[in-house]
Amino acid sequence: MPNSATARAQRFQAYVEQLAGALGHRDRHGPLRAYVTGLCLPGERKSIEPMAARVDPRHVPARHQSMHHFIADAPWDAAAVLRVARDWVLGPMVRHGPVVAWIVDDTGFPKKGQHSVGVARQYCGVLGKQDNCQVAVSVSVANEAVSLPVAHRLYLPESWATDRKRRRAAGVPDPDFTQESASPSKLSTQGRRKRRDRRASNGSNDNPRNIQSLT
Repeated sequence: MPNSATARAQRFQAYVEQLAGALGHRDRHGPLRAYVTGLCLPGERKSIEPMAARVDPRHVPARHQSMHHFIADAPWDAAAVLRVARDWVLGPMVRHGPVVAWIVDDTGFPKKGQHSVGVARQYCGVLGKQDNCQVAVSVSVANEAVSLPVAHRLYLPESWATDRKRRRAAGVPDPDFTQESASPSKLSTQGRRKRRDRRASNGSNDNPRNIQSLT
């Protein structure tokens, strides 16, 4: 019988294999495994280079190159990967109780550099003040035991939305929204309205069709 560490490793391996199934080409599976492993390992910085050093310390340049290509250049559907992650958790989650709330929130991710897409000096809820960070608006479902993110969108602040050269360098397409319509508070309000509409029309918070419509 496997010990707890082995069982965790086997569950993690099975989870990554499920994620990899959404990617298509098998040559993306290894970089995905390395990237997800790097996100889960201890370490303050979660950019590609320090994660590559933790995942494969003997072959840092090659590992960095493959991970960077996977994140920056390889074509794959992030929404499809999110759906796999969501479905992996949703089944066990509802066995502990039905979904009782949909949570719309904006989350800040503190950053030290200037090159991550959307990074700017703006309010960061994690820090409780304005600082250098990215901001994402997310939708999560929750019961009494746990919450599960099911959709998210990165907020592009004005300093990025109006700087075409910066966007092109980072591979960000031209925005088709105004600053007001894309603000975190505006997106949160829209999400709450959609949440109320879904509850009124479907009457079930954990109906899979409701959740799938977000991704």
